[in-house]
Amino acid sequence: GFKCTYVQPQRDCLTMEEIMILYKKDLHLPRLSEVRDVFIFSCFTGYAYRDVYCLTSENVIIGIDGGKWIVKDREKTNSPERIPLLPIVSEILERYKNHPYCLYYGRLLPVSSNQCYNGYLKEIAELCGIKKNLTTHVARLTFATTVTLENDVPMEMVSQMLGHKSIKTTQIYAKVTQRKVNNNMQVLRKRLFGEGPDLKQNTL
Repeated sequence: GFKCTYVQPQRDCLTMEEIMILYKKDLHLPRLSEVRDVFIFSCFTGYAYRDVYCLTSENVIIGIDGGKWIVKDREKTNSPERIPLLPIVSEILERYKNHPYCLYYGRLLPVSSNQCYNGYLKEIAELCGIKKNLTTHVARLTFATTVTLENDVPMEMVSQMLGHKSIKTTQIYAKVTQRKVNNNMQVLRKRLFGEGPDLKQNTL
């Protein structure tokens, strides 16, 4: 008669305001600035720590839209991830194209060890006044929720960009936020009350 139960854990992700606070903060120390930029890169691509660590110039291609894309199989699942580069991502990559670490190891970004990376993120969060526990995984959750789903990118497309084999995995990442609810209700309000014939005229 025993039944297993599962309680969905609370998953933190950043708001767009918090992302911009991080991105615009003058951190002075290169070790912190580099980790911050790698974290922001993940927020706008959805790439996990290991995938960002392994990125090289060979992973950047010209897509069907004529713009730059990153194409790579996920280290964890071997599933393909294909992401068009948003302007903020292109800006970060341009910043580090001549970085000594990137030139020596042939990488796109100067990525610290996982332990140092997470440790520096905590230091960065404190300097930026962000109370959330920043980790490598928070950036991936932020991409899924704040960057894509809140901006009405379809779940199927988000699943593909995250390299998930099943959309059920993406649904675990998906988090209904107040902003998403508000966006959808604004569209509904406009359709029902702001455009087209008056509802009262169609009411029997």
